[in-house]
Amino acid sequence: MNVLVVISHPRRASLTGALADSFIEGLEEAGHGAEVADLYAENFDPLVRPADEPDYSDPAKTYSPEVHAEMARIERNDAIAMFFPVWWWSMPAMLKGWIERVWNYGFAYGWEGGQCAVPVDKALMVALGGSPREDFAKRGFDKAMETQLRIGIMDYCGIADARIETFYDTLNSDAPFAGMIERARDLGRRFG
Repeated sequence: MNVLVVISHPRRASLTGALADSFIEGLEEAGHGAEVADLYAENFDPLVRPADEPDYSDPAKTYSPEVHAEMARIERNDAIAMFFPVWWWSMPAMLKGWIERVWNYGFAYGWEGGQCAVPVDKALMVALGGSPREDFAKRGFDKAMETQLRIGIMDYCGIADARIETFYDTLNSDAPFAGMIERARDLGRRFG
């Protein structure tokens, strides 16, 4: 299996990047391949401009060359794993913009001749929450993220085998970071 690993953090040398690297090591240990899309390092433009605005009257619209290159990157892979910090109880604008531009009408969703779907079989969203698990549960942010991200994006775009794996309390200097790294490696080993 080939997995597109999407990293959305302004610093590659962050815990987000370290968990993504460990996940990739686990994938490789299990005999899978990985292609990395580091959105910040690649200077991906997350803004939807007219060339990439959905045209609901034309599901075969030709989007910008940059978007078609990202679509091709998705099509080369069997699954997607996204790594990101939780900002304001969701994903960073960079990753949301990547989804808004690339997972476009006629590619990831639409109903001409049947429902379109993102052409991968499986997805994993690895969210790094700075607060403890209890803080997420206290106000229902964990459930809100599940609804918004897994159901509202993944399931809506045809990826039924999708889940969110949240690493909590990542801003705590006493957090078990070595355990988090090993947990990410194990996620990679078991992903296939």
